[in-house]
Amino acid sequence: MSTVIIGSGIIGASIAYYLSEESSDTQPSEIHLVESSPELFASASGYAGGFLARDWFSPAAASLGALSFDLHKALAEQHDGPNQWGYHRTTTVSLGQANGLRDDEWLREGRSRIETAPVHEAEVRSGPSWLKKTRHGDIEPISEGDTTAQVNPLRLCQFLLRTCQSRGVHLHHPSTPSSIHLSSSGSVESITVESTSTPEQHTIPCTRLVLAAGAWTPRVYSTLFPTSSLKIPVSSLAGHSLVLRSPHWKSGDELDPGKGAHAIYTTDESGFSPEIFARAGGEIYIAGVNNAGIPLPERPTDRVLDGASIRRLRKTAEGLMGLDKEEGGLEAVREGLCWRPVTGRGTPILDKVGEGIWVAVGHGPWGISLSLGTGKVLAEMIEGKETSTDVSRLRL
Repeated sequence: MSTVIIGSGIIGASIAYYLSEESSDTQPSEIHLVESSPELFASASGYAGGFLARDWFSPAAASLGALSFDLHKALAEQHDGPNQWGYHRTTTVSLGQANGLRDDEWLREGRSRIETAPVHEAEVRSGPSWLKKTRHGDIEPISEGDTTAQVNPLRLCQFLLRTCQSRGVHLHHPSTPSSIHLSSSGSVESITVESTSTPEQHTIPCTRLVLAAGAWTPRVYSTLFPTSSLKIPVSSLAGHSLVLRSPHWKSGDELDPGKGAHAIYTTDESGFSPEIFARAGGEIYIAGVNNAGIPLPERPTDRVLDGASIRRLRKTAEGLMGLDKEEGGLEAVREGLCWRPVTGRGTPILDKVGEGIWVAVGHGPWGISLSLGTGKVLAEMIEGKETSTDVSRLRL
């Protein structure tokens, strides 16, 4: 029984990874990933911060969050995650903030996700070496690393896809689904995909279809099922980001007990709530400028960065990590813009929506953190097995 997964980002790649494991009933050669973007991992999968949390989720997604966090840790231990994709424990702190919002409220109000986090016992007396030590308020410890961690999401995606392909999983790239063929009873029989770089098209016989195209999932569903009354309730939220280098955070510092890696959450005088993550390899990631008004393009590579948003992030970074002129300042490694798939309820959708048809979408800012748990549970759902955790409250 061939399975076609539309979308080879972090969610699609995670599903293919667990569906192609030796313990699975599915042959890897019967799994097909279809990706339309000319550049792999060109949206949130490659441009997100890569922050992982175990217990920052609402009750509906709490067990999935815990499962996924544990899977991230296990995968890193099994496959040298620290070197392969920059996995490391993270000390998480806030600068003078209180918590109390639901996991969907902070995002819509333009505030910080730290407001959903439980506070754990931690002994953090000062911030990281790369944080400016003036006028930023008190440092409140949230976690010393038992419940928060960090990855480089692009490198994790590349590892998952590379492993899938080594097992025999097929990647159709760049290709887009154009039509689906159903039996008289409504079950999936095949899907036709078209190359986006050549006039070629071909039909893939399949009995199972998974839609995991992120913010583009509603468009894909409407293309394949134009007469369906079902609507995928997912919208897009655009977000800008910067990857920087500081002379106070160098490659290998994440392994130094005296320095360690930190995730910093704060809010400035205007109410802007940036997120700053120190990542392996000497990178510091900053984001927080979100805009639902930036329309979703046809392809993520059609992005046009907003200069004002990038300048705001740069100014914020310089304020938080201010350096003396002789220190050389901050080096910009990458400017980014991606679109996250969000739901009105603030939790993802994991559900079967037709005979042999599943959706995995709407992870919002938690796509990287929830990716492995989603992949494992969806693989189990597809094969009709008991799921590793209860996701009944994440149905459409």
